[in-house]
Amino acid sequence: MARLFVAIDLPAPIQERLAHLCSGLPGARWIPPEQMHLTLRFIGEVSSETAGQVREVLHEVRSGPFHLQLEGVGFFPPRGNPRVVWAGIRPSGPLVVLRNRVESVLRAAGLEPEGRKFAPHITLARLRSTPAKRVASYLAHNGLFLSEEFPVKGFTLYSSVLSHRGAKHFVEQVYGFFS
Repeated sequence: MARLFVAIDLPAPIQERLAHLCSGLPGARWIPPEQMHLTLRFIGEVSSETAGQVREVLHEVRSGPFHLQLEGVGFFPPRGNPRVVWAGIRPSGPLVVLRNRVESVLRAAGLEPEGRKFAPHITLARLRSTPAKRVASYLAHNGLFLSEEFPVKGFTLYSSVLSHRGAKHFVEQVYGFFS
């Protein structure tokens, strides 16, 4: 069994910018910058046969390069105790088109559609018993975060292994775009 997801990798300068946001919240388990990514589609646990099919059908996704920009910070869930702190993505038509193409080829290959709405973000931390007032203060302090634009030249299929210290991600296949 493999636990898979499809993501856009972040260039090192963007990871460094995000690393500066990773402090100031008690009970936060910060994501190491080299593990940060923009998830296009979480697939979940699949058999090795299905993993092979996924690897192949993702070659059908066509896109040209485009640019993204990170903007603002927030948290999930929108109501109740915050459990995840994230950096947002400035709205991008090419990103939505890419995500829809990934979803389409995966569904055509027999995978169930993803159950939740696509909300593009970069997870910065997972929270445990962090006081809501501290989260509000963090958001107020970092709410105007804005990165420089960065190029997106492809996407990656990852496998993920969970442990008590968090998930470790492993590259399964890289898919480049052609202009």
